[in-house]
Amino acid sequence: MPRSSPDLLTHFLHAQETLYGPITTLPSSASTWTPPPHSGGHQGRYLWTDAIGVLNFLTLHHIHPSPPSPTHYLTLATRLIHTVHNTLGRTRTNPPTYLPNASPAHPLSGGLRIGKPSSTGPDSDGQYHHYLTLWMFALNRTSVASGEGKWNDLAVELGKAIHPRFFVGQKRDRMVWKMDVGLEKVLVGSEGNLDPLDGFVVFRLVQAYKQSTIPQDVGDGKGVLEDEIEDYARILKRKGRQRVAADMLDLGMTLWTAHWFTGREEWADELVGRGGEVVYDLFEDDRCLDRDMRFRLAFREFGAAMGIRCVAEQEAEKDRAVDLKVYADRIVECWKPHMNDAEEDELTPITQVMYASALIPGAFQRGFFGPEPVVPERTLYD
Repeated sequence: MPRSSPDLLTHFLHAQETLYGPITTLPSSASTWTPPPHSGGHQGRYLWTDAIGVLNFLTLHHIHPSPPSPTHYLTLATRLIHTVHNTLGRTRTNPPTYLPNASPAHPLSGGLRIGKPSSTGPDSDGQYHHYLTLWMFALNRTSVASGEGKWNDLAVELGKAIHPRFFVGQKRDRMVWKMDVGLEKVLVGSEGNLDPLDGFVVFRLVQAYKQSTIPQDVGDGKGVLEDEIEDYARILKRKGRQRVAADMLDLGMTLWTAHWFTGREEWADELVGRGGEVVYDLFEDDRCLDRDMRFRLAFREFGAAMGIRCVAEQEAEKDRAVDLKVYADRIVECWKPHMNDAEEDELTPITQVMYASALIPGAFQRGFFGPEPVVPERTLYD
């Protein structure tokens, strides 16, 4: 995986520091660092934003040419993980308690709150499946980067806790979008476009890492999270070909998710191909970057840039990949003049961390830390 240019790294660090402070020159040891409450949301923590924050720290751990110490940014990532678990893995009460079914020994057995500022109302706190799977991915990547399996074990714990709560119907063949904080009541009953795909991909990555650490003569031959993965596969087969949305963030996350299996599984190659066509249509036919910036959201476009770069990195020798990378560059260049002097608002934290990941996807990319654990091949569509 190529190293990044000094200019990209400078902008990456600046974006990360808008949330997490002077991370290159901490006044004390990284092991005692407390992440400032600047990620938005309840008590300064927001699950989606901090998941990307963790991944950005892992990227820095791998690419920074002169860190204060060899494990400096890895330690910051794990400190942020602990802070999120201590905040969003507990109730909003004073004093806070562990979420239902969680405990000090099993801190993620109750899931993790979104971190919404309000406890009630149409945009209340609760739990989102796609936020939780992104956090599972961040935990998995922390194990890959550090070689310590305990982080992936937490991802397994979280996956087992949340999975049954988001499945409904007599045959458990449909998912819901949002659950309440305690994972007891459905708050939004519609099915997210990407939720089954997120689960199918992330749970398999977590499973593969766990299986790579288990001696071959141990166990019953059935992989951890196997039943859960089969549930996601069943929903994807019921839905048919995955819909590729023209929404920038949805499109980017689709490309990112599918790129983990391109060149290996037909459904992923097909999905990335159709995603590339949507990218072309958005930029060349709809001229999406010519629209008034007042009516666009930077973080959603940065999601598209991140996904595009992940695909381009895997298919660097294909003409399509080269063309797609141009569109990622155009998104970043379009917003770059507005990133340092923009007025702060409630979207500033998520915008800044996603700007960093759009510049250097790093830990989001397959193979960034080296060879990946072998993931058993699966067929989605006949």
